[in-house]
Amino acid sequence: MRNISDIIERHLKSILQESPNGAIEIQRSDIAEKFQCVPSQINYVINTRFSIEKGYIVESKRGGGGFIRIRKAQILCKDTLQELLTEEMIGDSITQSYGYSIIDRLVEERWISLREATLMKVATSRQVLMVNTSLRDQLRASILKHMITSILIT
Repeated sequence: MRNISDIIERHLKSILQESPNGAIEIQRSDIAEKFQCVPSQINYVINTRFSIEKGYIVESKRGGGGFIRIRKAQILCKDTLQELLTEEMIGDSITQSYGYSIIDRLVEERWISLREATLMKVATSRQVLMVNTSLRDQLRASILKHMITSILIT
């Protein structure tokens, strides 16, 4: 059986997919009530499953009429994608978790194949990059940037 976070994520992605404009506005308390959980559980799902590296833009407005807006960020141009990934999202250092999220997003948006994703994950895994953490995260960033550039150029 799936946990509550998985169920909430699936629900939000479902209504997002059905949205004609690619965005949804939700009230945290309404979703919490629907799934009989605390509102902080909704925050957790949004913060961990709808981040920019996973391809989502989240905006929120607090207060009585507050809302959370989630929209799918789509990148239509290879050059823009390459620049965004290599300069802004990856930078000089990246954790395995963050790197894998970026790779998963590339698969989801059909920029790379599952086979390419598997190779990228293996090449940047902790088991392969067996050096101290800061150096490992720097190596991972360099490898990912070069792999992404190589794939997107062809």
